[in-house]
Amino acid sequence: MDATKFHSLVNGLECGKKLPDAIYLHDSLLESIPSDLSKVIRAIGKALKIPDNSWNLVKLSRRNFSLSLLHYPTFFEESYPALKQSVTVDLNKLSHKITDYSNYDNPPILHRKETLVASSNPYYEEFKQITDEGVQAGLYENSRHIGFKASWEALINKHGYELVDGRLFRNSALLLSQNEKEIARDKTAIVRYELSAPMKALAKHGFLEGQYSIFDYGCGRGDDLRDLEAHGLDALGWDPNFLPDAEKVGADLVNIGFVINVIEDRNERMEAIQGAWELTDKLLVVSAMLANESYLARFTPYKDGIITSRNTFQKYYNQSELKMFIELSLDESAIAVAPGIYFIFKDRLLEQNFLQNRHKRKHDWNHKSQPVDVKKANTQLLFTKHGKLFEAFWETSLLLGRCPIKEEFDQAEELIELVGTIKKAFRLCQTYYGPEDLKVAQQMRREDLLVYFAVGLFGKRKPYKHQSEQTKRDIKAFFDTHKRAQAQATELLYQIADNDLIEQACLEANDYLPKSVLANEIGRPHSLTLHKQYLDLLSPLLRVYVSSALQLYGELEDIQLVKVHTTSGKLTLLGYENFEEEDSPKLKERVKIKMAEQDVDFFDYMDEQYMAVLENKKDYVI
Repeated sequence: MDATKFHSLVNGLECGKKLPDAIYLHDSLLESIPSDLSKVIRAIGKALKIPDNSWNLVKLSRRNFSLSLLHYPTFFEESYPALKQSVTVDLNKLSHKITDYSNYDNPPILHRKETLVASSNPYYEEFKQITDEGVQAGLYENSRHIGFKASWEALINKHGYELVDGRLFRNSALLLSQNEKEIARDKTAIVRYELSAPMKALAKHGFLEGQYSIFDYGCGRGDDLRDLEAHGLDALGWDPNFLPDAEKVGADLVNIGFVINVIEDRNERMEAIQGAWELTDKLLVVSAMLANESYLARFTPYKDGIITSRNTFQKYYNQSELKMFIELSLDESAIAVAPGIYFIFKDRLLEQNFLQNRHKRKHDWNHKSQPVDVKKANTQLLFTKHGKLFEAFWETSLLLGRCPIKEEFDQAEELIELVGTIKKAFRLCQTYYGPEDLKVAQQMRREDLLVYFAVGLFGKRKPYKHQSEQTKRDIKAFFDTHKRAQAQATELLYQIADNDLIEQACLEANDYLPKSVLANEIGRPHSLTLHKQYLDLLSPLLRVYVSSALQLYGELEDIQLVKVHTTSGKLTLLGYENFEEEDSPKLKERVKIKMAEQDVDFFDYMDEQYMAVLENKKDYVI
């Protein structure tokens, strides 16, 4: 085989871990690659008299005429196995070099092992879960520092985790005594170097801007508290081991972060959530570690969790199981904001504001530099002299889609003094600026409210006994009564189960969206894929379809593309590495949301390893 054919075969591979310079394959994949290439690999091993049990990975160069046979003896046993020996072969010079790492204190290690084997491999799901866990902990954000054992372990420690049986534990070890199953909880805290994921979720949604008091229920060593206090926030905490004498006090926001994972008794777990709920005035945040059954099967079961090799207890959840547990514990609706993180609101008006803001669009009003002619010269003069005031009022009107009341416009007193009443100012603005922008804004606001009510019905949230005053005004303006709004929202929600309507909506969306891709299968539309920036442009039906699915997942922070399946009741989310910067970004995360089953599947392809490349990025963004 010459270099040209070698490179053609290597670069044409569809399996393995793909890096810019090389492709890595586990030997179990050799049957899946072209026979000419697999024969060369095996022939080299025999020619160099390397026993089959002394290598299990092959590194194929994408630029040079060379390959390496690598030996990771604990490939299946360890989550991040160390390299023992590398044999690099220069196929041009017919020479080779052997490097022995067995006595190295800091050998190279492997990550993302699921990319090295076939998806049908019995270990694939376990490997993928290990990777998902590392991504959730933020360990893969800088790939330059993860390639060697010492730097990897230091990174894990820096993020406040510890490896137990190859899995990341939040140092939340619950030790069993030698004589009896008695749980000691004196090693439950971690040292943090940044805000925890639940606190980051609060910050993202504007809850850490100083207007709310905070209580951390199970705060460990108090790293979150110190960071919050450094920013001038009112934050207190309690922990059974590190702050046992601290008073449990009520607060607007209460966080019980990754606490229930380490409680071995289910009833006590429920009591912990209920105890945190009793302290909550407005919003409770509950979070827990996630894992799947294939990984848990390797450990000794204990109650509804597992016992690790260190005799520690850990209870992992999946996304839907965690939601169900929270709702059973509190008899309240839990709202997913990220994998493993849920918001539960006690303040119903705050909940409404949070949910409405998720589905509320803003009409981009472009100021008309050449206003339309008006009949009365005094009106023209009035708008000329007080242009900024009227512009601000009109922008507020467009945001609401209706005439604001006095309390909804900061400069209302000045406006009333000028023209007499708010309603008169509203009529003058309609005459001056024209009706077109207002009609668009009214339609948008009505659709936003329908989406908000319909998604609430999908999530089976309890109906609100009390609506906010603004929502009451919106309902009156756009639906007349709350009953009529709910009826229309119910009708809209039922339509997401109608495949024909979803298909038609996707066909229409593909015509009017700035960019999108409609995929067909057996002559019918199979899916519509679009960038998340265009979600607000979708019809109310598709917005409800997408928003309902996202209730099971959370925010689209690391997701760029959204795929609406037209016939299966599913939604796929796709996240790419360096999407904005790269012309052909690589897939790092795929999430499939099954709406009928209320379940979420996570598939991770992140980092400089095997990733599907998005070759047609230009079809999704302008």
